[in-house]
Amino acid sequence: MNNEENADHLKALLKQAISPVKDAELHRDLWPQMLGKLDEQAVPVKHVPWLDWTLAAILSAVLFLFPGAIPVLLYQL
Repeated sequence: MNNEENADHLKALLKQAISPVKDAELHRDLWPQMLGKLDEQAVPVKHVPWLDWTLAAILSAVLFLFPGAIPVLLYQL
């Protein structure tokens, strides 16, 4: 078999495996349903937990007491 025969054979196999779509037209608008699903999955904005505020305060105190740590912190970012 040459390349053209292989391509034709592959084309025939693909046509057998994948049936054509008979009714490709949508019967309704899907955008409102999509917006509803996005609203269901949206995470509500919560307050920042106390642990985050504590870590931010500790970092601020360390940077205030040891200003030499600022370049080290920037290097890590």
